[in-house]
Amino acid sequence: MTQATSKPRRGRPPKVPRDDPDTRAALIRSGVEVLTEQGFAVSGIDGILRRVGVPKGSFYYYFDSKEAFGWAVMEHYGAYFARKLDRHLLDESHSPLARIAAFVEDAKAGMARHDFRRGCLVGNLGQEAGGLPEEYCEWLRATLADWQRRLARCLYEAQAIGELAEDADCDRLAEAFWIGWEGAVMRARLEGGARPLETFITTYLEGLPR
Repeated sequence: MTQATSKPRRGRPPKVPRDDPDTRAALIRSGVEVLTEQGFAVSGIDGILRRVGVPKGSFYYYFDSKEAFGWAVMEHYGAYFARKLDRHLLDESHSPLARIAAFVEDAKAGMARHDFRRGCLVGNLGQEAGGLPEEYCEWLRATLADWQRRLARCLYEAQAIGELAEDADCDRLAEAFWIGWEGAVMRARLEGGARPLETFITTYLEGLPR
């Protein structure tokens, strides 16, 4: 008797989704890039997948839906931005107000690296608030409140060493910073240059009560 041998199958092996943290992280990074350029509503999954080279079937292995993917992107961006703020606003080698200026310089350099195509994810999503899930809007409000608290602490330090007047309302000044900042970032993208960021930080610091 002759033993039948099975012929090897030709072609590529079937793609089997794997629990690969590097792939998941790459998808999230691609999502940050796209959402800071385009926003949520107009961002398609296919464009994000092409950047990473991941088939759509594998995308849904990592994320149940576009909304779930959006959550992961927002959480990643929120943690990244909080670290950036802390790196500058807690830097005791500079005076408190100099730390704020250093944060703006860093952000300006980051926007320039991408030719001012990318903005702030929170600001981009905020402009789409009417079409976003309410849970997204709650996250946006909570994130902005967290940024305001971090900046307010820096302003209170400035007040304690005499850089700000004793009667300065640090919480209100922190809120005003972020309201103005998001507008400056949007204008910088529109103009394709840093001038709005520079105008904003100069005007903000000059207007602080001393």
